[in-house]
Amino acid sequence: MNMLAPINEAEAQPVEVAPPRSPLWRRAMWVVAPLVVLAGGYGLFQRPNPAMAAPPPPTVTVATPLQREVTEWDDYVGRFEPSRSVEVRPRVSGAVVAIHFTDGQIVKAGQPLFTIDPRPYAAALAEARAGIATASSELALANANYQRALKLVDVDAVSKSEVDRLKAQVQAASAALAAAQARVRSKALDMEFTVVRAPIGGRISDRKIDVGNLVAAGEGAGATLLTTINALDPIYFSFDGSEALFLKAKRAGAGNASPVEIRLQDEGDYRWKGSLDFTDNGLDPKSGTIRGRAVLSNPVLFLTPGMFGNMRLASGGKTAALMVPDTAIVTDQARKTVLVVGKDGTVSAKPVQLGPVVDGLRVIRGGLTLADRVVITGTQMAMPGTKVQILIGTIKPTAMAPAPAIAPPTPGQATLAQ
Repeated sequence: MNMLAPINEAEAQPVEVAPPRSPLWRRAMWVVAPLVVLAGGYGLFQRPNPAMAAPPPPTVTVATPLQREVTEWDDYVGRFEPSRSVEVRPRVSGAVVAIHFTDGQIVKAGQPLFTIDPRPYAAALAEARAGIATASSELALANANYQRALKLVDVDAVSKSEVDRLKAQVQAASAALAAAQARVRSKALDMEFTVVRAPIGGRISDRKIDVGNLVAAGEGAGATLLTTINALDPIYFSFDGSEALFLKAKRAGAGNASPVEIRLQDEGDYRWKGSLDFTDNGLDPKSGTIRGRAVLSNPVLFLTPGMFGNMRLASGGKTAALMVPDTAIVTDQARKTVLVVGKDGTVSAKPVQLGPVVDGLRVIRGGLTLADRVVITGTQMAMPGTKVQILIGTIKPTAMAPAPAIAPPTPGQATLAQ
């Protein structure tokens, strides 16, 4: 084909050319397009959603309060103390030549503990006994002279004044003999005190002085401290009580010989029994508390001075009380409440007055009735003013297992040698 051939006008088709779009039209398109998109999205979200089913009300366990006769106790915290405590000090001075005990052992009253060198005191005792012989001979001579003078008075062989002088010599010799006898008793006591004996029975501490050391006698703390002894059977438990508890105990008639129960720090029940022994004669004006003391039997010497314990003192006789689990108590700021469920299933909160825990249950002193249905399980799900589904439960006391006679040592800890 000849590329230079002329085009046939009949075969040629007219070509329409679009007019160029103005800038105003472009701007209109930029405004309308977002509006169209927004309108479509609005219509999409306005479509009706399917209805959501309401959740069922929570299920809780309820029970009526347990009614029992209980003995109410007041709680105290205190410390064990020895019923008697003695600091062993020497009554004579000298060198320690023997020790007759092992540190920490149980000793009996009168048992020898230390021996102080007795030789100087034995010599002093022998000298005092010799003084008795001298005084006895002088008394015998004075008495013989006096008796002879009495026979010569009747024949006027001696003067009256001579008789009086001889009589005075007899009296002086008698006094000298009594003084010599007193010196013998004193030296005999010194000789006896060279063996230091236990003044009381109990557990002895460690020795403060070894054999070969010199010890000094003296008054009170001036003497050398040898060791100490604590009497542990019986043992005391000392505590401080507030004025409110003191008034409550007094109004309830509690006094000396009132029963007490004590538990140790690692025990769950009050297994140590005793009685109130002493109440101080006044309250401390600084702290507002009064000091009290209980006495307990401690035959196996397990209780040790310095141990802490929780004591409860009976504040009255047996009374009927309502009891609920301690987990049912809800703390509302400063108030204590329990959740109760009405007949229509609505939950409400009742403020209550709490008592002690007895057999694992909390005593309710006020605010609750025997007909109330108390929430005992599910208190976290029950809200006052809402409805709940209920399951009927029962409240039972928790029996605690008795503690062993002597608690075994915890693994990994040291034990004291007896």
